[in-house]
Amino acid sequence: MDQSRFEELQGKVMGDVGGALGLLMAYIGDQAGVYRALDEQGPSTHTALAESTGLDERYLREWLSANAALGYVDYDAGSDSFSLSPEQAAIFSHEGEPTCMQGFFQSVVGQMATHETALEVFRTGRGRPWGEHHACCFCGTDRFFRPGYVANLVSSWIPALDGVQEKLEAGARVADIGCGRGSSSILMAQQYPASAIHGFDFHEPSIHAAKQEAESKNLGNVEFRVSSAKEFPGADYDLICIFDALHDMGDPVGAARHIRDSLRPGGTFMLVEPMAGDSLAENLNLLSGIYYSFSTTVCVPTSKAQEVGLGLGAQAGEARLTQILQEAGFTHVRRATETPTNMVLEARA
Repeated sequence: MDQSRFEELQGKVMGDVGGALGLLMAYIGDQAGVYRALDEQGPSTHTALAESTGLDERYLREWLSANAALGYVDYDAGSDSFSLSPEQAAIFSHEGEPTCMQGFFQSVVGQMATHETALEVFRTGRGRPWGEHHACCFCGTDRFFRPGYVANLVSSWIPALDGVQEKLEAGARVADIGCGRGSSSILMAQQYPASAIHGFDFHEPSIHAAKQEAESKNLGNVEFRVSSAKEFPGADYDLICIFDALHDMGDPVGAARHIRDSLRPGGTFMLVEPMAGDSLAENLNLLSGIYYSFSTTVCVPTSKAQEVGLGLGAQAGEARLTQILQEAGFTHVRRATETPTNMVLEARA
């Protein structure tokens, strides 16, 4: 054994252990409103923060100490007070902004909460339906992806598609497949009031949440229905989208084929998928490690629980995704744009 390599790996693993516990602390602080209170109040002692939040003083002191040791909050020994720097606040308390990572943390905690089921699925090889996951999985997934959609969907992704923005501005029919809790559909409905947006997902609780959100925003040009990707209703859509969901589907070829058949002539399929290279060797990095991990417990089991059960996985890569689209009958496929975490493919029949 190479001692230096062992010590290097040991140090990394210790960091991962600290990070795992840190995410749990971050989740607790988010749900209890501690980060928001600290951001609003500024430097505070644990007693003052306990008084304003109504939390137990002793627990709060321990939580703040853990956060300070991990670098999640700042500590001033002279005044025995805790505070959030602008950078810490951006990550831990600025809900809805692209910098906030609480949705990510919530998704991880959701997987930890059902670790016994994850182990049983891993051992047996059975599929795991989307609805079998902890509620944190649904809320956290939406909460994590939403800021990225806010930052990119209408400002760069749609404009990168050939002629699509003009159609949406004039009034088009749009289908958002696998829309989850509806964040992407609602963004398009707000930006393009002349267009009719139809959101579909096979998870009824998510569709219920999407309807509530649309109603709260008084949007009359978006509707949501429970439907699978291979059976969603309607035809002559100008644009059909799938955001970070094709790889979760049991039969992505069948879904893409139904999408092709549901587009009007000249219509566009926009596929947004996690960023990945075309081989494992290209994906040996932290982001891919995170995606592969979620894919192990969520994406592949969800696919295997459905018809065909292809198990595409969250790191399929552009070449494999293009093959899927071509098998479905799309003849023109290109990468329209990308971000550090996503690739956007444009497909036409």
